[in-house]
Amino acid sequence: MPRYSRGFDIDTAQAHLQRVDKRLASWMRRLGPLPAPQGWTRSFDPVDALARAILFQQLSGKAASTIVGRVEAAIGSKRLHAASLGLIDDAGLRACGVSGNKALALRDLTRREAAGELPNLRQMSLMDHHAIVDAWVPVRGIGRWTVEMMLMFRLGRPDILPIDDLGIRKGAQRVDGSEAMLTPKALAERGERWGPYRTWASLYLWRIADFSAEPKQKTNRSQD
Repeated sequence: MPRYSRGFDIDTAQAHLQRVDKRLASWMRRLGPLPAPQGWTRSFDPVDALARAILFQQLSGKAASTIVGRVEAAIGSKRLHAASLGLIDDAGLRACGVSGNKALALRDLTRREAAGELPNLRQMSLMDHHAIVDAWVPVRGIGRWTVEMMLMFRLGRPDILPIDDLGIRKGAQRVDGSEAMLTPKALAERGERWGPYRTWASLYLWRIADFSAEPKQKTNRSQD
């Protein structure tokens, strides 16, 4: 059984993408090299990570961080998992600002963790990314995109293309100079040439989507 490492050789990925896609290669040269995500080298608890992902859904970063801080204070722990979240009832979660739907999602996540239904970090190192997606998406509140973010930024899997992500689709649209964004199905077909380094292509597509050639305006400071 193969063991999957966290992260991959970005120089190899860079060279591959520049070789197989000239349009993308032009943008890659324009933007320059990207750093490897820092999460590839950091240990993490997948249950804690996805519990936080649930709490951050559909909120600004500041608002979500405030709610997470309240939950941590209420349970007396910086780790969100079955044992610690079991110390607070639903009314307590609501008092922290957690919505009813998110509370249900957290309960489903921790119930599955306690039942041994969810893979830990060691177990995921022996699973391909399709199996990891299949293991986590049955959890209430955890969609494919959320698992794909964990695969890309925490597990460092090299061949992930989040075809439903609007930023990815916008980036691909700019690469091709298209009038309309590709559908998810068309993006999946377009991205076949990027394999087995679709993760690295995705990181560039997000940068391309946000790229602006216009220089930032300098703020004029008034003089006394």
